[in-house]
Parts: sequence; structure tokens; C-alpha cells
Amino acid sequence: MNELDAVFAFLVALAVAAITTPLAARLAFRIGAVDEPRERGLAARATPLLGGLAILAGVLVAAAIWLPLTDETRGILLGAALIALVGAIDDVIDLPPQWKLLGQVAAAVIPVAAGVRVENITLPFLGAVDFGELGGVLTVIGLVGLMNVVNFSDGVDGLAAGVCAISAVAFSIIAFDLGRDGAGVLAAIVAGAALGFLFHNFHPASIFMGDCGALLLGFLLGCVAVQGTLKTNALIALVGPLAILAVPFLDTSFVVARRLKYRRAPWSADAQHFHHRLARVGFSQRRTVLYLYAWTILLAGLAVALRFIPYTDNHGNFNLGWTLLLGAVALFVAGASVYLVMVLEILKLKRLRAWQMRRADPTTTEHEIVAQVESDLETGEFAAVEEGGSGQRRSGQPPAPASQRGAP
Repeated sequence: MNELDAVFAFLVALAVAAITTPLAARLAFRIGAVDEPRERGLAARATPLLGGLAILAGVLVAAAIWLPLTDETRGILLGAALIALVGAIDDVIDLPPQWKLLGQVAAAVIPVAAGVRVENITLPFLGAVDFGELGGVLTVIGLVGLMNVVNFSDGVDGLAAGVCAISAVAFSIIAFDLGRDGAGVLAAIVAGAALGFLFHNFHPASIFMGDCGALLLGFLLGCVAVQGTLKTNALIALVGPLAILAVPFLDTSFVVARRLKYRRAPWSADAQHFHHRLARVGFSQRRTVLYLYAWTILLAGLAVALRFIPYTDNHGNFNLGWTLLLGAVALFVAGASVYLVMVLEILKLKRLRAWQMRRADPTTTEHEIVAQVESDLETGEFAAVEEGGSGQRRSGQPPAPASQRGAP
């Protein structure tokens, strides 16, 4: 296997997913797997689920052609089929959380039992850490966690599919450089299948991936991370996946922390994700998604730079010039991340809130505006104001259009 195989596998997975997505939509309508508009979501109309079945079809067809059927490959594909089935059942009948978790654990155990596990990692400045027999348990926990991270962040047209496609491309590049060609091809297949589905899922979406697709993509990216980076002794092994998947990780972390703070179940649904916040301060669906794509590309680019910029000779000796270049790249990405979060979300909110409050009361002071913004950000319950002056909505009524089910 080589990079050319990855390109062909990517294209076949893309084509199969794009062709089969309308078939999945028809099936979803026929069996009642349809997402209805809801108050916490951004959906404006009933939309079919089960897009994950098309993603699975793209992965299975391309994998059958380009991946050797080793025990590990069989484990990954069997686990993928199982988690897609669990997600599809949940899309139809709403499984209780404990049953869905059981299905996730069962799916994760299959590839781990086949050898897809992390037994040791190399930590920056600390060296190698050997997990021994505990490695299998930690891998299962990690796979289940990543499934839920992707599922939690899937809440607006094209978001999860696009972010996962970008992440998979980055994983493929790094895996090939590390000599993990099988993982590189698998990552390319995941990217192609996600992009093929995205043709139908970008705003305005004609189909949602549902839990079926979100859990599947999280599972596959987890297996790619294990096989492509975590099984190596490279310093990028741990840092790379954390950087590449930082956007969904941060989104899920903030949301779960807020739920725990207010003594709510971590899996309970609300409207506090990044995409909900951006919608409430006036971002369109496409602008929201493109903003989060850009953020993902920056962080994935940093992970790739960490692998390809020769800042060290791998013996503890740093090259000053290359180290300074890498530092500049890292500072740029960090600065852009702060800008995207603080300026585009929080400071824009302050400007819009100031316009709203001073429109109602011209004597409103700067201190009152800042206090209101702090309250808005703390509670997450603030009225949306459309830029351009079309008026305001009541608190808790975000603007339509579309969200996807499976995004608590």
C-alpha cells in the first residue's frame, strides 16, 4: 500500500457514500427514522436520519478493495458495522442511554480484542510509558469516549462530516510519514466516505447522519488514531490526535462541564454547543460551519507541522531555526484560536448586546452591558439579535434552520 492507493480508496469511498446517501434517506423515511424540528435544535423541517449507513457503505467497499484482511482490519470493520447498527436502532427507537453505552463498549471491544490497542505511549519530556495489560481497557475507554465526542458535537448541517473528513486527512498524512500505511489508507477511506456524505449534508441538508453516522465516525477515527499514531514511539503519537480533534474535544468538554456544574446528566440535551452559541449571536449556518472547519484545519495543520518540521534530531538536540519556525506556527494557531473564540463569539456578542440594550434604553452604561454579557455567557440563555436590525427573538429561541439529531 502507498499514497496512490490511499487516493484511489478515498475516491471510491467518496463515490459510494455519495451514491448511497439518497438510498439511506429513502430507507429512513420508510421506517420512521426522521428528525423532527425541536426547540433546542436549529432544524426547520423534518429530515431523514441514517446517513451513517451510506458512510459505512463507502468504508466497507473501499476497505474490501484496498485493505488487507488482517485480524486487526476485520476487527475494525466488524466493530464499525456493529456501532452503525446500534446507532441506526437508536435513530429509529431512541435507545436508553445505558443500552447505547453497552453497544458502544461491545463495538470497541471487537477491534481491541483483534489487536487494535495502545500498550505504550511516548510523552514529551517524560519518555515511554508502558500500560501493559491495562492498555486494552484504556483503548476501549478511549474509543467509547471519542464516539461520544463526535456524537455530542454533531448538531448543525455538515459540521461532524466536515470536521471528521479534515481530521482523517491529517491522520492519513501523519500515518504515512510514520510508516503506518494501512492506517493511512483507512484514514483516507474515512475522509472520502465523510466527504461523499457531506455533499448531501451541507446546508441546507437533505439528510442527517444521526447517531448511526456520528458514532461510526468517532469509532473509525479512534481506530485510525490508535493504528496510525498511538502505536508508534513518535512524540507526535499523543499530541497529534489531541490537536487534530481539539475542536470536538473542547466543545464536548465545555458542554459536559456546564452540565455537571448545574447538576445535570452529562448526556442530557441542551443548546450550549459552539454552534448553538454562534447561532445565537447572529452567525448563519454556513458561516458557523466554515468557522469551525477553519479552526479544525488550523489545529490539524499544527499537528502535521509538528511531524514534518525538523525541529529536533530525535536525540534531544533542537535546531534553533526550525524550532523558532515551529514556535511561530504554534503561536499563530493559538492566537487564531483565541481570536475565533473570544472575538467572533464573545466580543461580537458584546457589540450586539450593546446595540440591543441601548436601543431599549439609550442611557445604558458600559458597566451594565459588560454585566449582562457575563450573565449571558454564564447561563447560555440570551436573546438572539440579527445583525442588520431585523429585530430580536425571545430568549431560548435560536434562529432556524437545521440541526441533526444525535447532538445532545
